[in-house]
Amino acid sequence: MKRNRATASGFTLIELLLVLVILATLAAIVTPKFAKRGAQAKITAAKTQISQLEVALDAFEIDVGRYPTTVEGLQALVTKPTSDSDGWNGPYLSKGVPRDPWGGDYQYRYPGQQNPDGYDLSSYGPDYRMGGDDDITNWTEEN
Repeated sequence: MKRNRATASGFTLIELLLVLVILATLAAIVTPKFAKRGAQAKITAAKTQISQLEVALDAFEIDVGRYPTTVEGLQALVTKPTSDSDGWNGPYLSKGVPRDPWGGDYQYRYPGQQNPDGYDLSSYGPDYRMGGDDDITNWTEEN
């Protein structure tokens, strides 16, 4: 007996192409949503790290009676400054000074330009440049 080719099972080229088009369409819709989630997660992580650095800076100020100078920087939270550091009871950060989620350094200035009675603490954000809407700071309400 001969087998009839019409009853043979399998996928045609058109069916396979249709499935690929559907998968590509779904990927085009879903991928940008995941990318936005990743960017938002990094912003949230930077805000959280700035809050943790603020807690460490406040603990330093309570112990030493002053905030670290701009020259001492955030490193004063990990290693004892060489001058005017009586009462230093650190390290105030157990894992060292973190880098921001984009791999850059947090920017610290005391006294601050934005906070004249305190300090300025910021991350340049994903563009690695000061200024713009992507900076994460301790002086704006939205950040």
